[in-house]
Amino acid sequence: MFAVTVTFTIPLEKMHDFLPLMLANAQSSLQDEPGCHQFDVCTDPDQPGQVFLYELYTDEAAFETHQTMPHYGAFGEAAGSMIEDKVVKTFSQVAQ
Repeated sequence: MFAVTVTFTIPLEKMHDFLPLMLANAQSSLQDEPGCHQFDVCTDPDQPGQVFLYELYTDEAAFETHQTMPHYGAFGEAAGSMIEDKVVKTFSQVAQ
């Protein structure tokens, strides 16, 4: 498995516009991408300007495919100007 975490910083006044776009992207990823196994969108009331994603893919190639999908591009176009900061981290499963 290949895990991806993303932390977005969004201005509070943009959050009501950002979250529906993010949720639609997550739903499309799970629905349209066989290599996407989990796509959680999380918030924390103590950090109201942050959105945290936890994504799980079959492998790095499946994540790379995710980044070429039409819904990924549409999300970027619609939400890009709302994002103050974005931190992406990736993790590969340790072989047992």
